[in-house]
Amino acid sequence: MKSEILDGKVVAKAIENDVRNRVYDFEENNHEKITLATIVVGNDQASKTYVKMKSKACKRVGINTQEYILPSFTTEGLIQIIETLNEDPTINGILIQHPLPKEIDEKKCFDTIAIEKDVDGVSSKSFGKMAFGEEAFSSATPAGIINILDFYNINIEGKKACVVGRSPILGKPMAAMLLNRNATVTICHSKTKKLKEEVGKADIVVCAVGKPELIKKNWFKEGAVVIDAGYNYVNGKSVGDAESPEGVASFYTPVPGGVGPVTIATLLSNTITAAEKQIIKQKQNQNVKKYIKEVIK
Repeated sequence: MKSEILDGKVVAKAIENDVRNRVYDFEENNHEKITLATIVVGNDQASKTYVKMKSKACKRVGINTQEYILPSFTTEGLIQIIETLNEDPTINGILIQHPLPKEIDEKKCFDTIAIEKDVDGVSSKSFGKMAFGEEAFSSATPAGIINILDFYNINIEGKKACVVGRSPILGKPMAAMLLNRNATVTICHSKTKKLKEEVGKADIVVCAVGKPELIKKNWFKEGAVVIDAGYNYVNGKSVGDAESPEGVASFYTPVPGGVGPVTIATLLSNTITAAEKQIIKQKQNQNVKKYIKEVIK
């Protein structure tokens, strides 16, 4: 079977072009800059590299970045920084690079982010609203995967989908998004029995388990759409969570160059959306205050 590549770089470029135009219009109309605050805690080189990639992407579309690089920190100290950023009107989005060091309460920190600035969709409130089909920022990686499927006109409705992985920022929101698009979803994880059989039933497989090439090529159903959200280094080479499905899958994302670029582009799109919503709210509040003053007079 001929397999077609779902090129994340092409999708990311299209999203960035749209974001760049929206940023230009925003600044022209409001005379304000858009700023994304990024926080990195610890000395994980992969996290630092990823944040640099995000900063470069922000620069390409005209979004400013305000970076906090913290070699070590406490939960309480990090929460104080987040609360300060929540109150800062010049900050439109807040990104905490994950995973955080084990000594920090990740969930507590994520849930401190104001929902209107949670552009990476990592808080419990954002997840809850998204799962119920309400307006909220979706976690950037699974939202990016939906963007890839939509860009290449891959139908989700009525399909059997298998998500391998259950993390709160990837596997679980991915399953909820696919459910919201009317797929029949199975979530697999480390305790799943007969994983091979579950993967083999699916029309769409999302590999998000964080283990290099755990999912084998011969597990996939012929003609399946394979989305590999894994990024692992093995012997100096980047590999996904699955073996390459070339020749078996109808469509698949490469590693690298698949999900990663679209995740970053989706984060940029969420940031400009946050700024647009914040300026609308700000103007509404100003109108309310003006109205109250006139009534009092």
